[in-house]
Amino acid sequence: MSENSSEQKILKGNDPIRLNLTTALVQILVWPFIYINLFMYYTFRRKPALQAEPRFAFFAQMLLADSALFLMTDFVVVTIHVHFLLPLGFCIPFSVVLHALTHVSPTFITAMCLERYVAICFPLRHVDVFTPTRTLFIVVVVWLLSFLRPFVDLCILLSAVSKSYLNGWNFCYYEILLVIKWHMELRGNLFILNYLVLLAILFFCYVAIIRVARRASGKDKQAAAKGQRTLLLHLLQLFLCTLEVVCPYIEAKVIQIDLNIYVIVRYFNFLAFTILSRAVIPLIYGFRDEKFYSAMKSVGKWNKSKINFVK
Repeated sequence: MSENSSEQKILKGNDPIRLNLTTALVQILVWPFIYINLFMYYTFRRKPALQAEPRFAFFAQMLLADSALFLMTDFVVVTIHVHFLLPLGFCIPFSVVLHALTHVSPTFITAMCLERYVAICFPLRHVDVFTPTRTLFIVVVVWLLSFLRPFVDLCILLSAVSKSYLNGWNFCYYEILLVIKWHMELRGNLFILNYLVLLAILFFCYVAIIRVARRASGKDKQAAAKGQRTLLLHLLQLFLCTLEVVCPYIEAKVIQIDLNIYVIVRYFNFLAFTILSRAVIPLIYGFRDEKFYSAMKSVGKWNKSKINFVK
């Protein structure tokens, strides 16, 4: 059996019932959150007052990135389920985009924390720091940084493989870009370093806001306390994303013990740290934020009245 055939068998596992259940579970989790994310993005586009605030602009970018991530990961799960192999000429760029999308939300979470840090700790300078032009610049930089690492991986792959490899067929998962051992180790180390830097920034913002909350009084104290709780949820979510970093190391140990256990662990990691860690984003920002939640309710009522009028 070829190396690719072995990898395809590992991805599918040996139990068709478990494969059916996990595929169905992915559908149940993914599609409701795609709908929620797109509705929230529609709300953002309908309300100019939301578009004027940097935190909601960052939030909207996260909604788009996560919706695309959910759709693409669901496509991968379905193709594995039906054993539908695709040409690497399609899978490689597809995997590059998919991997870039996994970096978008954690980076925008960090940008939102910095925005809240400036708004609470330096309220008089917030308008000058987060101008519309600078907000747009930050959005562009985050997207470019998210695509930088997978683009480098792509360049390393193209310099290391033959044309016959690129003409092959496989499932679309990121490991097809990592054909050199040192490349896999380098990617893992850079992944960990990246999330450690993001966590350090979040801890700094959290500690700074705690100090402001202790010194403040009245409405300022309430705003600081609310920002403190929001950043704590940011830390929780980024921590879940950080756990995604160590998943490949855990899976590498488990696969040496038992293939069936490995498949279970792989799907659990995928659901817990790829899907659920990003699914909590709308729960944190959309439903907890009074301004955004009010906008969602007004848009929902407007759409409902429009449907009744058409009927």
